Amino acid sequence: MNPGYIRQLFYTVLFIFSIACLFSACKKRDIIPNHSTLDTNTVAIDSIAKIDSLPSFNGPAGVAVDAAGNIYVADYGNNLIRKITPAGVVSTFAGSGNQGITDGAGTLAAFDAPTGITADASGNLYVADAGNNLIRKITPTGVVSTVAGSDSTGSVNGIGNAASFYDPLSVAVDGSGNLYVADAGNDEVRKITSGGTVTTFAANDTGSTANALPAGVFFNNPTGVTLDASGNVYVANYLNNTILIVNPAGTTSIFAGSALAQQGSANGPAASATFYFPNSVAADASGNIYVADGINNLIRKITPGGIVSTFAGNGLAGAVDSTGTNASFNGPAGLAVDAAGNVYVADSDNNLIRKITPAGVVSTIAGNGLQGAKNGLAIARRNKKLIKINSKNNFNLLYKPKRN
Repeated sequence: MNPGYIRQLFYTVLFIFSIACLFSACKKRDIIPNHSTLDTNTVAIDSIAKIDSLPSFNGPAGVAVDAAGNIYVADYGNNLIRKITPAGVVSTFAGSGNQGITDGAGTLAAFDAPTGITADASGNLYVADAGNNLIRKITPTGVVSTVAGSDSTGSVNGIGNAASFYDPLSVAVDGSGNLYVADAGNDEVRKITSGGTVTTFAANDTGSTANALPAGVFFNNPTGVTLDASGNVYVANYLNNTILIVNPAGTTSIFAGSALAQQGSANGPAASATFYFPNSVAADASGNIYVADGINNLIRKITPGGIVSTFAGNGLAGAVDSTGTNASFNGPAGLAVDAAGNVYVADSDNNLIRKITPAGVVSTIAGNGLQGAKNGLAIARRNKKLIKINSKNNFNLLYKPKRN
């Protein structure tokens, strides 16, 4: 046989083998786990097999916690409501995973891009089902029903399905069972009584509200709501980079942030502090307000006296578990606070659920960093193998273009 032909055959086989290796065993995995102690683009895991076996989420957008310490997740990309027990067991609490509008028990129900979630004192959950323009209720046994909304885009007040919303993104409940909704597409905060009657609580259209807004104050894509013990409603005013406060009488003012809608991450007195697309808010028992400062990748804290500080995060996209500004997040979204003052974060672009203690210690509750809908026990990982990753922001559901 011709020696030149033999050499050509050898190199051809070698090339084919190399290509096979590239697309199989030698292919680099796209993994975003956490527990790095090095930098925001270096992560530590036990093994790829262990990561793949852990519970997973897909763009978690909202979190709630009940009196028993169970954490509920609005798993936006999976169209599911997930549950995490205090022991760390992740399960599907409601939803089939398919986009839909079906009421029913557990996995017989269907959602479309559930975004915000809250729990009342009786353990009922309320969900801002953004893709369906509905507010849904889930009983402690997992039975899903529709509280208000008509699956059509609008700003109609009324009872139950006679009302309409436009991309409701967050929901909060007070001690009397009234719901407050960040109706982002309508630039409104809506109120739903325990009997299902929907009204406009605060909005730019002063003709539909009891109080005119002060000069320079207006709603611009409100995406998060929470309440304090006095009944004040706090609003993450996303595109204006402000946190608004609406008192029980419906009077709105700026609680923190620049009236000029200035972007930034400056701390200090509320009037001079800045945010960059704040998307969610949560209140603790002492009246502190926590803010998911999305583009800044920070969790901010505002005292009742109006002093803004960085509670956790270094501002870089990452998944580092540490204390305070040594930790990192990637597109933090929904927030919830438990009775002990722990803050829970839907770390959306990391596909993780994180916890911050009152002392600022950040840990990961559940999630393997990969997009998925796996259930099971969330097991802590040891730092053994390092993999480089490239972080990216892809949680873009919060901007809602206005209707003409």
